[in-house]
Amino acid sequence: MPKRRQLRGFDLKQLEGFASLIGVDEAGRGALAGPVSAAAVLVTREFLDSRWVEVNARRINDSKQLTAADRAELYLEFEALAARGQIHAHFGFAEVSEIEQFNILGATKLAMRRALEGIYPPTAFQAQREPDLFASEAEIQAYQPQVSARILIDGLPLRAFPYPHFPVVNGDGRSLCIAMASIIAKVARDRVMDELETRHPGYGFSQHKGYATEEHRLALLRLGRCLHHRDTFLRKLFSGRIDPAQLDLFV
Repeated sequence: MPKRRQLRGFDLKQLEGFASLIGVDEAGRGALAGPVSAAAVLVTREFLDSRWVEVNARRINDSKQLTAADRAELYLEFEALAARGQIHAHFGFAEVSEIEQFNILGATKLAMRRALEGIYPPTAFQAQREPDLFASEAEIQAYQPQVSARILIDGLPLRAFPYPHFPVVNGDGRSLCIAMASIIAKVARDRVMDELETRHPGYGFSQHKGYATEEHRLALLRLGRCLHHRDTFLRKLFSGRIDPAQLDLFV
């Protein structure tokens, strides 16, 4: 059986005992610039048994394994599926300022939470007093939303996260709904980076999407950083190799 066909089978097994399944994944965690994004995709057994999945499951995979054209085409198809109510999907971002404030792990959790809130919104009480990103497990449990779906998150378990979840290492290559979420998160973030290219030309954001390519590193040395660069990431990249003052120009 081709590997991509196994993604559906994995999800069918994970659905046992649940009404639906939500896959969650992020994009942009290792970039030098731009936000980190996350997406959540809810699927049901009816969808997994649908004609659309039968025909198209082979096209879905970890977003990094697909071309930009394939991702864009699938993103439009996911929008159509959501409009017909066959799936529910939402994405969220954590901005550069939040990455600096909470570190990349905390910001990733924040983006994931925002994506999930698009499917399971917090109650009014929770919205008034949400738990801190680094709260204790007891504090988190006091504010957990009531969720009937099983939530699969790509990677390791997240501590102090208000949504109960099941971690799946390399989940974007094992689970159909996580792979779908990875595609949505990637396309949504790429669109942001394309917009940043028009506002801050010269860095090549539309090509490298903020990652530490040679082109990007050379642009940083030539132009300095802009307001959408992650300072802590730049310090690590250039530590001991360049005078930090050379990167202090904001454009």
